[in-house]
Amino acid sequence: MSAFKDLWINLPVKDLGRSKAFFAKLGFVFHPRHEGRDDAAALVVGEQKVIVMLVPESTFQSYTGNEISDTSRGNEVLVSLGVNSKEEVDEILRNAVEAGGSVHGKPNDQGWLYGANFIDLDGHRWNLLYMDMSKAPAEF
Repeated sequence: MSAFKDLWINLPVKDLGRSKAFFAKLGFVFHPRHEGRDDAAALVVGEQKVIVMLVPESTFQSYTGNEISDTSRGNEVLVSLGVNSKEEVDEILRNAVEAGGSVHGKPNDQGWLYGANFIDLDGHRWNLLYMDMSKAPAEF
């Protein structure tokens, strides 16, 4: 049995208000605990209710004691999200671009796996995946 009961992923952001608007446009749900606060926002992701914290860079740096990664030169994380359909991948990708993000990996269809990548306002990379497990290769 695992000693872990929850998972939070913390991402530094330059402008919390802009980041909240960006993720709202993509359809993310925010945890009400941080509603109206200017020190953090919490995205609630999936059936397991994983929390992705959006934290101003100065606060994030105080947590870690390290410099913030320069996302234009390297990656600190790739956040992958499972979605319900190919159409949902396309819609989220389109909304990301409309909200000011950019496409990093155009949609790729492998029959059983369909995915695409976008970059948010702070350079964090997000991977969108639709998997039809009934068509997945046996070795997967």
